[in-house]
Amino acid sequence: MAVSIGAGLNKNKIIEQAVEAMEELFKLAIMGEPLWQHNGNGGMETLNGFQYLREFGSFDATMEQIMRMVEVGEPQCFLSSDCNCNFDQDVPSSFSKLNFEPLNIETSRETAFVEMNPMNIVQLLMDTKQWATTFYSIVSRTTLLGVILENVDGSYNGVLQVMSAEFHQRTPLIPARQCYFARYCKKHTNGTWGVVDVSLENLFPYPQVQFRRRPSGCVIQEVGNRGSKVTWIEHVEVDNRSLHPLFRPIVSSGFAFSAKRWIATINRHCQWLTTSTARTAPTTDGVLIPQEGRESLLKLAEKMTKNFFNNINSCSENVWSGLPQNFAAQDVRLRYGNILKVPGKPSGNIVIFTTSIQIPVPMEVLFDFLRHERTGNRWDLLSNQRHVRELVYVSNGENPKNRVSIMQVNSSPNKIEILYLQESYTDETGSYIVYAPMDIMAMSKILNGGNPKFVSILPSGFSIMPDKAPGQGDGAVGSILTLAFQSVDRLSNKEYMPQSTLKIIDAILSTTVASIKDAMLFGIRY
Repeated sequence: MAVSIGAGLNKNKIIEQAVEAMEELFKLAIMGEPLWQHNGNGGMETLNGFQYLREFGSFDATMEQIMRMVEVGEPQCFLSSDCNCNFDQDVPSSFSKLNFEPLNIETSRETAFVEMNPMNIVQLLMDTKQWATTFYSIVSRTTLLGVILENVDGSYNGVLQVMSAEFHQRTPLIPARQCYFARYCKKHTNGTWGVVDVSLENLFPYPQVQFRRRPSGCVIQEVGNRGSKVTWIEHVEVDNRSLHPLFRPIVSSGFAFSAKRWIATINRHCQWLTTSTARTAPTTDGVLIPQEGRESLLKLAEKMTKNFFNNINSCSENVWSGLPQNFAAQDVRLRYGNILKVPGKPSGNIVIFTTSIQIPVPMEVLFDFLRHERTGNRWDLLSNQRHVRELVYVSNGENPKNRVSIMQVNSSPNKIEILYLQESYTDETGSYIVYAPMDIMAMSKILNGGNPKFVSILPSGFSIMPDKAPGQGDGAVGSILTLAFQSVDRLSNKEYMPQSTLKIIDAILSTTVASIKDAMLFGIRY
């Protein structure tokens, strides 16, 4: 691929496609109804499929006649009104240019204020490493394959590069989305920036394409001295035939990989930057953490959460297997991680195991239950019948529930048995609670500004998604809970896992799931 994009003819084709994609992105960003429409109360803004074809498709008399028949209700439409749908097998030749089949179309648009100036946002998107680091909850792997156009003055205006990436959700049951695409950055006359992605599979065909990015990206306008108005657009084609039924409604609606999620992630990053550079951060009891300690604590929490996301996604590096059918826990996925090496202790294999379940309660109810100190012993086997106390925390953003905490577990009033580092975070697209046991001496060093790179940490936790998009279908929106745990196992290896280890995995998952379901069924008592 890197060799192919350097050929003169291919470079010209990539440039032409990128310029067209940028023009489409700006049109999509400024146009309103009937091209864009809202889905229900609080739902996403999505494309009207036929209006999109009228504006951007290859239009002829045959297509016009088909669309008129659809509008009066004669045949079933090839596109749903929100454009998040599958095409019929017998698509007329007029649609051949679109090349959708058998891919599902997902579209969304989100406009929001971001506390970052346009130049910093542009740099964040155009620097491949910085982009992957910022969006680690979405991007699992990325590679810069080549630069087609550079800017001699050192800015990103006019820069065109080709890259590959994998996009994931926080569960192995949703397949990762892999593609290679051109990313083009352009500054317009009014000071507005555009950064657009467009897939290149039509120029460099693969035998089988499972994911493509149609013109997607963001338009960035400066607002005041510190902020930007960002309009983010996601327009993709994806093969969802191998999708687990549990996640089909939320993924096929386009919500799981929507523009809302990208905006929420960049805002979370801005909140993290603000928190890490703040001079003071009091806890409930008025305790102050020194700035050096707060920065180290936040960096360690970021390392923990990033490892958690990397451990449980379905990217190509993670090879998952299942439990035998005679075990109680359902839809379990497990794999080996890296060998854990701690000075002074024998090394061991890390086993990562996870499952996902649907729970008919709102996402915020489940999130509060799992993050709260008073309910931890209701589901945590290590905290069972013990007193759990939030010793100290650092808030991340305006929502007080979004925080990095040090949790203390006592078996008696005067005996500390376990310290946990915990991060909890929620927004409208999803929630997570990630935690890891910590050595008291290591935690003390971190709070005094120690380097988190030298701290070994084994994160476990929960990821929560709504079970359907807001405004989708009838009934209340429930939750999909993904549980993921890590343990060190010195008896097994990549070729062999003993029956005793499988039984322990099954017991941990089935017991934890049953405890959470019981708590949701009989109510939460704080």
